Amino acid sequence: MSTGSQGVVGGIRIDLNRLHETWMELVYPRQRNANDTVLGTWTPDSAVGMALYRLWSALGVPVIALVYPLVLCGVVLRYQTRRIDGTATRLGVVGVVLLSVLAWGGLAALARFEPGSIDLVSGGFTAVAVAGGVATLSAALAVTFRRVGGRGTTVALAYPFAMTAIFLPPVVAALYSTTVASVVIPASDSLSRWFLYEVLATVGVAEFFIENFDREGIAYVIIWLGISIPLGWVLGLLVTLADFVRPTE
Repeated sequence: MSTGSQGVVGGIRIDLNRLHETWMELVYPRQRNANDTVLGTWTPDSAVGMALYRLWSALGVPVIALVYPLVLCGVVLRYQTRRIDGTATRLGVVGVVLLSVLAWGGLAALARFEPGSIDLVSGGFTAVAVAGGVATLSAALAVTFRRVGGRGTTVALAYPFAMTAIFLPPVVAALYSTTVASVVIPASDSLSRWFLYEVLATVGVAEFFIENFDREGIAYVIIWLGISIPLGWVLGLLVTLADFVRPTE
């Protein structure tokens, strides 16, 4: 086995051991990182207690088998988000805003002075300008909450605003441009139907949304907000899980 392979296997072994120790510590004291301490890992001193201890240990195996792929996913996401976060940190909030304004302003100018490039007749310039405003505001809020808050604020607010900066601009643009709408709206309809009949129907609330909400106009913005915000939370939690199991320091 090569040195690189040994390093990967060793890393996985450390991860799994740390996860198992964390599982044990949910019920028993002094389990995580206790092997090298003076007191060592706590174990029961009775036969019944030891049997329950081993049973709890065995129950943790399938749980860890389910959780560990999420840890690996979080490690990959952490690498990507740290690269983006490093760039945003160097630019600062003002730099991110200026870069976004420059990029979206260029697209808006293209829509204004090159009608053939974007559907200007159907509101191409307005679509790009409004979408750029949404993207810029969302990106600025994501960077701000990342810098001023702790872990909780980053997961609860920074990640959702970052996802909003990615997902919401095309939807906002679709409200002003038939060209953009011809792509975004059918995709939004398909997604909303799947969510209604495959997710909400299973918990018995699909009829309420069908009777009280129409899929038109601002409803599409709400749909994609409902996607980007939970997705941001999921990404933030996966990165947090990776930091917990495989800290970088």
